[in-house]
Amino acid sequence: MIRLLLLLPFLGVWGCQEPPQVDKPVSISGEIVNPTDPYVILYKGEEPIDSARLDAQNRFELRIDSLESGLYNFFHRPEFQYIYVEQGDSMQIRLNTVAFDESLVFSGSGEVVNNFLIDFFLESEGEENLIRETLGPMEPEAFSAKIDSLKVRKVRELEELKNEFPITEGAYHTARASILYKNYYYREKYPFWHRQMMSDSDGVHTLPKDFYDYRSDVSYDDLSLTFLKPYHDFMVFHIGNLAYMSCKKACSINKDVAGNQLHFNRHQLKLIDSLVTADELRDNLFRTVAFDYLLKYDSEENLEVFMTDFLNRSENNRHLAEIEALSEAIQNLSPNHQLPDLMVERVDGSVQSLKELAGKSPVVFYFWSGPQQHHLANITRKVRSLNEEYRDYRFVGICLRTEKPRWKSMLATYSLDPEDQYWAEDFESFAHTLVVYHPYKSIVAKDGKVINGFANLNTSF
Repeated sequence: MIRLLLLLPFLGVWGCQEPPQVDKPVSISGEIVNPTDPYVILYKGEEPIDSARLDAQNRFELRIDSLESGLYNFFHRPEFQYIYVEQGDSMQIRLNTVAFDESLVFSGSGEVVNNFLIDFFLESEGEENLIRETLGPMEPEAFSAKIDSLKVRKVRELEELKNEFPITEGAYHTARASILYKNYYYREKYPFWHRQMMSDSDGVHTLPKDFYDYRSDVSYDDLSLTFLKPYHDFMVFHIGNLAYMSCKKACSINKDVAGNQLHFNRHQLKLIDSLVTADELRDNLFRTVAFDYLLKYDSEENLEVFMTDFLNRSENNRHLAEIEALSEAIQNLSPNHQLPDLMVERVDGSVQSLKELAGKSPVVFYFWSGPQQHHLANITRKVRSLNEEYRDYRFVGICLRTEKPRWKSMLATYSLDPEDQYWAEDFESFAHTLVVYHPYKSIVAKDGKVINGFANLNTSF
């Protein structure tokens, strides 16, 4: 249960005086069944707060002398989940990595709000597709009634929980915000869902005047919600929605807003700059827009325009190094640029560079990893089909994030030709240098130079 800062009965005689704030240590312990890493780590945003190594029984304990109450990320590679922690909490966590989120259970202080948040998270996972399919075709009034009914039910459950158990105002605020901003998110999405599902080529559906009334309740500077997923997801789509709608009404590209990535994303930068005051949320939203634009490679010229605008509005962004590195990597993959000096290994142990592999005939590099076997099966079928159609091209698979013995065994399992398969040891270098952020990302090269650094196996051939 959430630990409360309880006042002794006799304190009331001292009028409105508040006792001095005293730091209370926090303990987070538990057990990881089927661990995938020797450590657990507690993050505040992107900052590691504490870590603990699992013992022989796969148990751990984090002890923090001083900690600000609020949302944290509990991380056990490669999975994470946010948790609400307060000063003085003594919390136990148990999970099985085979079903990380589904098996996550909290006990001790903090159990009520955290079990509520994880249940809400699990319920919401499959909820969006269901709402889109069943409620998206509805008229606006009917849609609003349905999702508001869902919101009311969830708020009522939270109120009942609060009445039964001692939940602090901070914990209650976080849990309630999860419900409200999920509702707002569905409202922001509705016009586009409706248009898609009803094949409305005339544009976004006409909405009642009060459809967006909830926007008056939106906070752009609630620091406590910065890393709450429903809040962040809403903000991302909300900013995009505002940019789209305003462009449709006032900009010269109103008939092709989505198609003009540079204009649309610069408009989003402007809105974030004007609306969002909380530094960390600003930085995170600027980062989201930057990644969205950069990974949809436009042109080298437009990329420079975007980055100039980005730096003018967010020059001290805490993610600046990451964004500039991505921008540089994208520019280096522009047509006619030399392939990066990255080495890959053959089955026989010999080593070659990407430049050496990209000889006189065009080569298509694609990427896969051992843990993603469903993706490997799909990409193998696709490549075999492309090999038949594009006989002038050589399709070369590069395996990432996989132990070498496992890679070799998988070549035999999936009947992959060893002559066209290579292994890369340094996943981070390959992922960042070659901008491997999409499962079907590929690179077309010849004579050691890039032809298309952002090809897609499904759409580019």
